Amino acid sequence: MSRLLYESSVSYKGYLIIPFVFNQVDGNDIYSYKLLAEIGYRSRYHKADNPAKSYGASIGNVVDIAKGHLDKYSDFTSREDVFKHRYTFRHNLIIIFNEANKYFYDHYPPETLNNIAAPKVFTSEIDCISWIKQGMDGLHVRRQVR
Repeated sequence: MSRLLYESSVSYKGYLIIPFVFNQVDGNDIYSYKLLAEIGYRSRYHKADNPAKSYGASIGNVVDIAKGHLDKYSDFTSREDVFKHRYTFRHNLIIIFNEANKYFYDHYPPETLNNIAAPKVFTSEIDCISWIKQGMDGLHVRRQVR
């Protein structure tokens, strides 16, 4: 599996559809997807790997497959887009959340949907993003020095 293509992710009815290159056939990419659910593990599709068991020839095609599957089989639907404040930095996915004017985040590395965020609360979205970028830039510099 290639890295998760967070920059091509699509928020849909309480899920985040995250495409990735599953394989190549005759030099053409075959796409699959993973899901994150707004309600986390209360959804059977949280962190699911291609529950439709169908693959696509393009990112748009596999996103449509995922949407169709969710339309038929989703275990919840959300009208709110909790994934709207998501960012990709150094191929990592950062999702910022705001609850009662307190900000926190989820952080997913490029290869897996394991949340590696620090349990930290911020007073603004900008403070949260700055802190994450500073930490990731520092990690990037340390890796280059080795």
